[in-house]
Amino acid sequence: MPAAELVVGAPAHGGHCVARHEGRVVFVRHAIPGERVVAEFTETGADARFWRADAVEILEASPDRVSHPWPEAGPGGVGGAELGHVSLPAQRRWKGRVLDESFERFAGREFPGEVRAVPGAPEGLRWRTRVTATADADGRAAMHVHRSEELRALEAMPLATRAVEEALLAVRADAGAGIVVATGSRGEPVVLVDDVPRRGARPDTRPNARRRVVHEVENDHGQWEFTVDATGFWQVHVGAAEALLSEVLRRVEPDVPVLDLYAGAGLFAVPLATLGHRVTAVEADAGAVRSARRNAHDASGLEIVRADTRRFLQARDAGLDHTVVLDPPRSGAGRGTLDALTALEATRLVYVACDPVALARDTRLLTERGYDLVDATALDMFPMTHHVETVAFFSRRTGT
Repeated sequence: MPAAELVVGAPAHGGHCVARHEGRVVFVRHAIPGERVVAEFTETGADARFWRADAVEILEASPDRVSHPWPEAGPGGVGGAELGHVSLPAQRRWKGRVLDESFERFAGREFPGEVRAVPGAPEGLRWRTRVTATADADGRAAMHVHRSEELRALEAMPLATRAVEEALLAVRADAGAGIVVATGSRGEPVVLVDDVPRRGARPDTRPNARRRVVHEVENDHGQWEFTVDATGFWQVHVGAAEALLSEVLRRVEPDVPVLDLYAGAGLFAVPLATLGHRVTAVEADAGAVRSARRNAHDASGLEIVRADTRRFLQARDAGLDHTVVLDPPRSGAGRGTLDALTALEATRLVYVACDPVALARDTRLLTERGYDLVDATALDMFPMTHHVETVAFFSRRTGT
């Protein structure tokens, strides 16, 4: 592919920076704002709205540049650590700038918080408790080259805990097989190949073969134990569940009833119920609902409903006296769901978001519907990547 010398501009959502070449916008990966680089174009086209490129030679380096801890994810490599060349403090400033830009552009206001580290990964490594991969032609665990169908066998996975990394690299499977490795707070990792558990190097066909992991979550309010399917949803960072739960709990007033939307395996619903709240948890995924019901065995006052969130809300009457906790998918809650939610007139909303742009768009929608963004905390739960998790608190304006 052709290359060009570029001066790199501001970061953009997605892990790249913006540059210009002959009047055209270029999204450049593996660069840092302010650097002068030689960039190799990876996607071009006369009719394309923008081009993409990888910085392959650094002519003038930023003081924030460091050696990548996982070179396999560098230029031309696999996805999954696109900010590994940036120092950890600068990664958090980068994510803060993306949040600021997203809110200014899509919400018409400043982002009212900062990006904080999550305990458990002091060097930004060894935080992933779950990893997925695909077996290559030789049967080894492999990942796709960024924006490519090419599979590349892994030599290392330093973002994963050591136990997960060792289990992943030891797998041998038929070409094309899907590989899942997950670990909890105790015990050996669970390994699944095409959804079949492994025992050592062989399929484990026993009826009681391990398919679940146990996560212990503890903070100043208490201690809880969650059993989750290895293929089910759970926060992947070793410290993420505790950090998120603490942020949510401090924004929910004592004794108020809670409506927990997109409740998953019960990370918020179960502790809230055990702390004395009356909780209705709503989740559409059948597997997550089964996990939540297992985890709720000691939680009186908790009702778990399997339902589509929007349809559930549309069937409710206005005048909701609950605090609403919602943790929607990456795309956000969206206009239709927020219309149904705000029609209920709940006074307080605690919104957990994994995408800055989606949160900013939903913030504008909530503002237009009578809710003010009071505060927000962004958590760096995905070091070495562009992803960031945010907990935002909204309050309904009096008289609306």
